[in-house]
Amino acid sequence: MNIFINNNTYNSSIFLKLSQMKISLQNILMLFMAISIASCSIPKTYEVVISQGNLVDQEMMDKLEVGMTESQVKFVMGSPLISDTFYPNRWDYFTSVTQGTKTYTEQKITLYFEDSKLARWEGNLILEN
Repeated sequence: MNIFINNNTYNSSIFLKLSQMKISLQNILMLFMAISIASCSIPKTYEVVISQGNLVDQEMMDKLEVGMTESQVKFVMGSPLISDTFYPNRWDYFTSVTQGTKTYTEQKITLYFEDSKLARWEGNLILEN
């Protein structure tokens, strides 16, 4: 009879260990599911600021003068973002600064040339605070 009692005790301890392991496995599975569901609803904590185009400042605009050659303008302003093949006498400088879906600045400055000399420009700088 001692053999059966010991055997029952042995079986009981195995059952107890298996049930504890099953409970901990269920807890791990529940934790994993909770984290998975929560990660879908957490807002984005960091979005990269993206600067596109030519960053034109007031100092650059102050250096522009009517009658400057194209190479002088390129030295002051940099290469234009858009050089239109249909309108080679028009240079567009576009700046956009965004973070995610939020747009901080968008500005467009257009330079017009006549006989390879700067004739006029349009557009305004958006002053940042």
